[in-house]
Amino acid sequence: MERLLTRCRALPAPATCSHQLSGYIPRRFPHCAPGRGKRLVLSRMFQPQNLREDQVLSLEGKSDDLTCKSQRLMLQVGLIHPASSGCYHLLPYTVRAMEKLVRVIDQEMQAIGGQKVNMPSLSPAELWRATNRWDLMGKELLRLRDRHSKEYCLGPTHEEAITALVASQKTLSYKQLPFLLYQVTRKFRDEPRPRFGLLRGREFYMKDMYTFDSSPEAARQTYSLVCDAYSSLFDRLGLRCVKVQADVGSIGGTMSHEFQLPVDIGEDRFAICPGCSFAANVETLDLSQMNCPACQGPLTETKGIEVGHTFYLGTKYSSVFNAQFINVHGKPSLAEMGCYGLGVTRILAAAIEVLSTEDCIRWPGLLAPYQVCLIPPKKGSKEEAAAELTGHLYDHITEAVPQLRGEVLLDDRTHLTIGNRLKDANKFGYPFVIITGKRALEDPALFEVWCQNTSEVVFLTKEAVMELLSHAQVV
Repeated sequence: MERLLTRCRALPAPATCSHQLSGYIPRRFPHCAPGRGKRLVLSRMFQPQNLREDQVLSLEGKSDDLTCKSQRLMLQVGLIHPASSGCYHLLPYTVRAMEKLVRVIDQEMQAIGGQKVNMPSLSPAELWRATNRWDLMGKELLRLRDRHSKEYCLGPTHEEAITALVASQKTLSYKQLPFLLYQVTRKFRDEPRPRFGLLRGREFYMKDMYTFDSSPEAARQTYSLVCDAYSSLFDRLGLRCVKVQADVGSIGGTMSHEFQLPVDIGEDRFAICPGCSFAANVETLDLSQMNCPACQGPLTETKGIEVGHTFYLGTKYSSVFNAQFINVHGKPSLAEMGCYGLGVTRILAAAIEVLSTEDCIRWPGLLAPYQVCLIPPKKGSKEEAAAELTGHLYDHITEAVPQLRGEVLLDDRTHLTIGNRLKDANKFGYPFVIITGKRALEDPALFEVWCQNTSEVVFLTKEAVMELLSHAQVV
């Protein structure tokens, strides 16, 4: 970033301010879909803000319900709003960020051959009884009956449903395998004590993938492939996740790993060896012997948030539902399975938890709801003469930097000072905040550019701003 900013500062100066304004007719539009000549303006956004902490506390009912940074900040700036215990309205900024995260997930899953499906949230009880999980899951399973007294659950996961679906295809050949089928949908869990906002709720979004292979060897190769894709995903998001060996729990199978994001409020504890790559959830270790089994070095314990989980299932589910394929010898064989989860809404909240300051949200660069916020001068101020430059810059960015169309937001609340709007922009965490202030009246005009993720502030010409923004990455 520093080299890029240095190059931007060195760009030649543009034409004079009067030349920039000559012949320019500002175009004013209400908030609308992005497109040529249409501006997204902050005053039209549905973004309930509760910027005082006492107002945030009243939203959750009791002060002890507000116990982590991400929950407090997301409520404070209006990213989420409580609907009921453990359930939240996801408001426009959050939906934009989540849609971007889903696009990154789609890219990584489809790069390894994933095919996207969408299964019903309502899952018949007979599927779960077939695997004994109707009773095994206990009270965490949200159950209901329809008017015909038929029992269902709201799926927390879909092993039964996807295996029954594949089993219904009676003519599968080994030549068609592997299948990597995944979805991104709402999931439900009757949490006894929801907490930490989107980190532990009763309703949440999850990416769940289910794989079907022709042999144990092929299934383990697929397992490694998906784990590598998860590592690539978190690398792209700038999140330092640790892959740790884990217990298979109620999902079952013979091998399992969690992807843990180290953070003090994490509810999981895992041990990691500084001398090698070994890491494991403490539930899988003999706590009386806290040496690394791989190198005998000392283990360090830390807390983390589980943002991903992978399981090698073998034939646990395919044997129950008779999910078969015709093998190379022309005989029916049971498919070898794996399942792989990513907590979509949890990743959003966990990223905010680890990247943000106490007062301001910081996003993974790819997930920021909007990449650029433009702040024009206050109405009636000395700088108001340069106000039209902000509109000109908005149009130039959206026309000359194609990836930023729909990513630029104009803070048109010109009854507020630049300082107050900059404070709000810092809280929202736009990667780039560009202010038309006093130096925009100079010749050449200079814009004040805040690069939030690097905490740098520079004054750049319009051409230098365009050069800087041309490197912004968007999904």
